[in-house]
Parts: sequence; structure tokens; C-alpha cells
Amino acid sequence: MKRLIKGLREFKSSYFSTHRQLFEQLSHGQKPRVLFITCSDSRLDPNLITQAQVGELFVIRNAGNIIPPYGASNGGEGATIEYAVQALDIRQIIICGHSHCGAMKGLMKLHSLSDEMPLVHDWLKYAEATRRLVIDHYSDYDGEELLEIMIAENVLTQIENLRTYPVIHSKLYQGELSIYAWIYHIETGEVFAYDPQKHAYVLPQTQLLESEIDESFKGQYPNTNVVHSPQNQQDDVPSYEKVSISASEWFPMKRLSPEQMERIYRGSNK
Repeated sequence: MKRLIKGLREFKSSYFSTHRQLFEQLSHGQKPRVLFITCSDSRLDPNLITQAQVGELFVIRNAGNIIPPYGASNGGEGATIEYAVQALDIRQIIICGHSHCGAMKGLMKLHSLSDEMPLVHDWLKYAEATRRLVIDHYSDYDGEELLEIMIAENVLTQIENLRTYPVIHSKLYQGELSIYAWIYHIETGEVFAYDPQKHAYVLPQTQLLESEIDESFKGQYPNTNVVHSPQNQQDDVPSYEKVSISASEWFPMKRLSPEQMERIYRGSNK
């Protein structure tokens, strides 16, 4: 507590004093640009990893970056989503998982949690679709690789849950909302973003439009390219085919059919 109080003093005397005009503006209202949904894990700080200013991110945090389907819970996630999109007119949503996620470790042994941590058990049941998918389709993996798969697939599961909210469904239908899936790697500081074409996580700068690529990316990231719509995916690619990936991608997940991609990730590249 002494350290936190010291931090309060340092904040007021240094950061606040040099950003007084920003806080004066913020006192009249907020206009965040992104709804950032992530885990409560203390090792992940949305503003730190994105270098976003105060007031730019509207944040939901909970164990496992889980979004219960519409009507399934009386928690604050639904109300926060509705307020962010409807009242604040936020048009970009990021769901961000992270490496070494304790919630996903718990999900891998869900049934053993019911006695020791019954509330955690009940909460993680909202990610049961993730657990079932991984059990059914990734039986060849175990240990850390299986955990990585669970983390990666869970972000996509939560996008599916997010799409059950009427306000999200409506905004996606109108082309007024983009949803992104990210994974943050604690040990490297790297963030990977889901590419619906490859069904793999890639460096997010490779998803920028050519007009959005500034000089700081050129040369540093040779694989930077233009985002293409999921509709360009070849129709003859079988569901759950293993794919090879380049050095700029993370984890060889299994490819979805165009229909599955459309269901999960429609509107993500608008």
C-alpha cells in the first residue's frame, strides 16, 4: 500500500501535471475509440502494450476474457458492451487473450474446480464451447501446446458469444463495427492478431491496409501486406486442414471452412 500511495503522488506531480489539458478535456466526457476486452491477469496492461493514452480505451476485464452469451448472465459484461457500442458509438472491439492464462489452465481441468473454487468453475462454464472444440479437434496435442490452442480458440469463441448481443449483431449487419482477436505473449511482448483467411494468428501490422502502413513499419516487417476479405478464401479448402505458417505467424491452428469463418468473424476486416 505504501508503494501505491507513493505512486499516486508521483502520478499527480509528473504525469498529471504534464497532461493537464488532456485531463481537463476528459472531465467533460469520454470518447474512447476501442472497446478492449481482456483478462484480469496482472501481467497484461491494455494501455501499456498498446501505448494508448488515457481515454482511448474502454476496457472490460475478467478471468479468461470471457463474454457470456446474451441473456446467460446478469454480470456487467453485457451492460458494458451495450453502453460502449450504443452510447459511446465505439466501432472497434478487440478481444485479447494472453499466454500462460490461468483461466484457460483451469478450463483444461474444469471438473476438478467445482469443490475448491465453485465460482470460478461456474464462470469458466461460459467457455465450455472452447473446451469442447479443443477436446474434439486437437487430440494430437498436449501440455503447453494444448494450452496455447485453448487460449487461441477461446478468443474466437468469445467473438461468437459477442455476436449474440442484439446491438453487436445490428452494427455488424450495417457494417459499422469491426472485431479483432489478439493474443499477447507475456514473455516476448509480442501481440498476434487473428487472420480469418489463414485461421492463424499473425503480426497485426500485416493486416493493415496499404494506405495505413507508415514508414515505421516498412523494412522492419517485410511481410506487411494488404488485408483481404474472408470471402476471398478458396472454397475447396477442407475444414480443419493443417496449415503451414511463416515466421510472422503464431501457432498452426486448423483451417475453418468459409461458412465457419463467416459465422465467427463477419465484419472483422471492414
